[in-house]
Amino acid sequence: MSPLNYKRRQILRWLGLATGAAIFPSACGSFGKSGQGSISSARKLKGNSSSANQISQVALLQTTDRASGVPQILDLLQPEGFSGQTVFIKPNYNTGDPAPAATDTDLLNSLVTEIENAQAGSIAIGDRAGMADTREAMQRKGVFDLAEKRGLKTVVFDEMPAEQWQYFDKEGTHWQQGFAIARPILDAGAVVNTCCLKTHQFGGHFTLSLKNSIGMAAKYVPGDSFNYMGDLHSSPDQRKMIADVNAAYQPNLVLLDGVEAFVTGGPANGKNLPANVMIAGRDRVAVDVVGLALLRSLGTTSQVSQGSIWALDQIKRATELGLGVSNADQIEIVTGNQASQNIADQIRPLMS
Repeated sequence: MSPLNYKRRQILRWLGLATGAAIFPSACGSFGKSGQGSISSARKLKGNSSSANQISQVALLQTTDRASGVPQILDLLQPEGFSGQTVFIKPNYNTGDPAPAATDTDLLNSLVTEIENAQAGSIAIGDRAGMADTREAMQRKGVFDLAEKRGLKTVVFDEMPAEQWQYFDKEGTHWQQGFAIARPILDAGAVVNTCCLKTHQFGGHFTLSLKNSIGMAAKYVPGDSFNYMGDLHSSPDQRKMIADVNAAYQPNLVLLDGVEAFVTGGPANGKNLPANVMIAGRDRVAVDVVGLALLRSLGTTSQVSQGSIWALDQIKRATELGLGVSNADQIEIVTGNQASQNIADQIRPLMS
């Protein structure tokens, strides 16, 4: 498809309609220990403007080709209008291993092309790895080479100075001392969350778009000795804490790579099955619910498969925070061919 066709179809209209607005407002003040110079967020933990009748569209595409799948699924979703917006792409670089352990580079390259075709402003890519050195993981994935070829900015979050982190207060969250989010995310005109389809064996239970947002949060802030990720991984409220972090920003697009899936293990390795699907939307809850239903259809862990999807801690807490839809009836799955519709029909009963 040509750039003219993208303009005609108004591809990526959602990117740029929002400006990274968050349920937590951005804070002013100096940096220091967590909670010093930060805002009090407890009074701001409220739902968004969605109503009980809100319908969130989630595009689903049956494909085995990530690169060609990106323009197809964005054509289904029909977002538009981020001309001139600065765009930050938050991939999944917990490690530098092949997908589904980390974001596929061909997918990323194709996504950059679609954003450029939509006449965006500058594009940046950045992350903070959890299980690997971030710079090494990004190097292994070829991100720096891609950035040089495409004229992109790269950001290694855990190499940033203190002033590039924004603290959020602990009140109203499940974090001992609050948390800190990378300012490049908060300052971007549009944020794209590219995640993978996989389970998580270290307490998260699953790692889709909500969990991918943890890479925006600091392990350490320079000058602050508190281990924020230590707080996360030692807490019985870990999955609720994952949702809490998501209240700090609003994604303009979530692109979930389900061409392959870890149905057990994860996030770096596990039982890998072909799922042959890509999923896209703007509503993190809706996207993750569709992804979880897909994992259930493939056969997955008891933590993911038992009970209602809406009772899983990440999803339940996210709905409490008003981050997305609150029941399956509010999710409309958009498909463009019979093969994709067959998958949608298969997983629809599993979304309860």
